[in-house]
Amino acid sequence: MMEKTAQLYEGKAKKVFATNDPNYCIVSYKDDATAFNGLKKGTILGKGAINNRVTNHLMRLLEKNGVPTHYVEELNDRETVVKKVRIVPLEVIVRNIAAGSLSKRLGLPEGVKMKRTVLEYCYKNDDLGDPMVNEYHILAMEWATEEEMDLIASYSFKVNEVLTEYLKEAGIELVDFKLEFGKTADGQIVLADEISPDTCRFWDIKTHEKLDKDRFRRDLGGVEDAYQEILRRLLGE
Repeated sequence: MMEKTAQLYEGKAKKVFATNDPNYCIVSYKDDATAFNGLKKGTILGKGAINNRVTNHLMRLLEKNGVPTHYVEELNDRETVVKKVRIVPLEVIVRNIAAGSLSKRLGLPEGVKMKRTVLEYCYKNDDLGDPMVNEYHILAMEWATEEEMDLIASYSFKVNEVLTEYLKEAGIELVDFKLEFGKTADGQIVLADEISPDTCRFWDIKTHEKLDKDRFRRDLGGVEDAYQEILRRLLGE
């Protein structure tokens, strides 16, 4: 029986606990919401349970399609057993449609379809505001090797391919999303963190209604309803 021992870490959206097995951790999802690198704070009722269940559902789907993940077992609505990993300190951003910071940076109206999928990297560091970096920075800082970066890029494109197809069937457009990867004790690169309305831009395919954290970021209202709608479309609840 997997049991929580000491709390290892508390982030903006999750707590991570050690367990009685050194190879595994338990992740507990919170309802806390933040935006703009923690400058805006709030609570989205039920978010933790929805993000936990949606993440696990999508990670199981990705495992079946050849993307290794840290997912092991869902314990309850908010808690999941995951493999213990050392997180590669990068946010990998995959963009299919212009939105958010890309629109601002390149002067593209939101909703413009990119001519090809765009992959971006940011250095995971709140104090620095998660600055954008490229492969040269990553190799120079030794955050990952060239082989690891090739693997991370190919997994990221695969995630995009699998999720775009799957979400389309649920009437959801995958605009862009953020991934994180980790290394297991035996050196395997696996998908870690979460895949949820917190980390993805989900738009309704027909109406382009936002069904993700942008509703919180931009004070659009209906935040809880949007998260609930994603759960309904993906898990039928």
